[in-house]
Amino acid sequence: MTPAARLAAAASILDSIAQGRQPAEVVLKAWGTANRYAGSKDRRAIADRVYKVLRARGRLSWIMGGREDGRALVIGSLHALDSLSLEEIEALHSGEGYGPRPLSKQERSRITAVDGELPGWVAAGIPEFVMNDFQKVFGDNWKNEAHDLMAPRAPIDLRVNSLKATRDEVEGELRAAELSPELTPWSELGLRLSAEPPPNIQALEGFKSGAFEIQDEGSQIICALVDAKPGTTVVDYCAGGGGKTLGLAQSMMGQGRLVASDVVNKRLENIRPRLERAGVEADLVLIGQNGGGLEDLNDSADTVLVDAPCSGAGTWRRHPEDAWRLTEEEVERLHALQTRIMSQAAKLVKVGGRIAYVTCSMLTRENEDTAAAFEAAHPNFKPVAIETTGHAIASQAKGHQLRLSPYSTNTDGFFFALYERAE
Repeated sequence: MTPAARLAAAASILDSIAQGRQPAEVVLKAWGTANRYAGSKDRRAIADRVYKVLRARGRLSWIMGGREDGRALVIGSLHALDSLSLEEIEALHSGEGYGPRPLSKQERSRITAVDGELPGWVAAGIPEFVMNDFQKVFGDNWKNEAHDLMAPRAPIDLRVNSLKATRDEVEGELRAAELSPELTPWSELGLRLSAEPPPNIQALEGFKSGAFEIQDEGSQIICALVDAKPGTTVVDYCAGGGGKTLGLAQSMMGQGRLVASDVVNKRLENIRPRLERAGVEADLVLIGQNGGGLEDLNDSADTVLVDAPCSGAGTWRRHPEDAWRLTEEEVERLHALQTRIMSQAAKLVKVGGRIAYVTCSMLTRENEDTAAAFEAAHPNFKPVAIETTGHAIASQAKGHQLRLSPYSTNTDGFFFALYERAE
């Protein structure tokens, strides 16, 4: 493919992403499958362009006069991100072959205009409605938090399954595969790989045998703070893909009862092969929208993890397209859902048991506000200071609450709050 044809393909893929709800990586893979003529270098170049545009979408749309179509965003990226001259951009838009059509008069005027001062949210690269929240939460560091949430590519973190291997053994396998792992600073089970280029981890024997899993260090930290103990009853209330289910099972060392529940059966079925590969067990329970299906556990669980449905704003460095799909109305809907789920899950906790509230969001409405609503409605659940866990990450905590972020901890963005039932 010519450079111009790659640009046209990127613009088309960006339109497909904007028109649907699928992750960018899924749309890119589907395009590659449907266009076999594109070689690996072509696909990589197109993917690089798509992600560069998604990460800078707010700024590029602003430059192009508010246009959000793929063509305009790609043109804006050539000007703002690649620093190409008008003549160079026009050469890539000759309309010949499979390349994009020539620039319009308006497009020329946009990329030759003198850039004025950008609004704060545009310069920071986050949706406009998020800016005030970031300023309130992070103070003078809000721009750094926004930048690291959107701009850099996330590394690939691995969690070693200590039931099958040591971290040294897994590190040795990775180095034998000519990779360069680093120890994660917070998780004692973690190894980190550069994402450039992303290695095929799932082809390694250690992954196939369950010696390690792909899991962001932030998620590993959450599992450690939950502190699921051997011989106890533990519930992963919103199990989702099962990453934290595996972490909890590892902490329990195969002793006790671990229940993974969700409202979507397909998610639960996807956990099953992961459990088998890791050599651990869990009861998989499909529950109703109102929490029905776990009544036998009422007042009996030692530990309940509520990894609540959320906006995923803490993972925008991995899925930048999601930043531009989110609305204030959706955040409000999620806050109400999270509050309801916490009330449902609290019924399972026994006296002296604990419940942990977790999101992979960076937004106050989903984090502190939901935690405050739970505390107001359930005064019999007392906050547990994170420093009592003895984990090194406790230095980043504020009492019973902890925020993780790409800027502060070099992890995905997470919120964690811990409570114990007093009566």
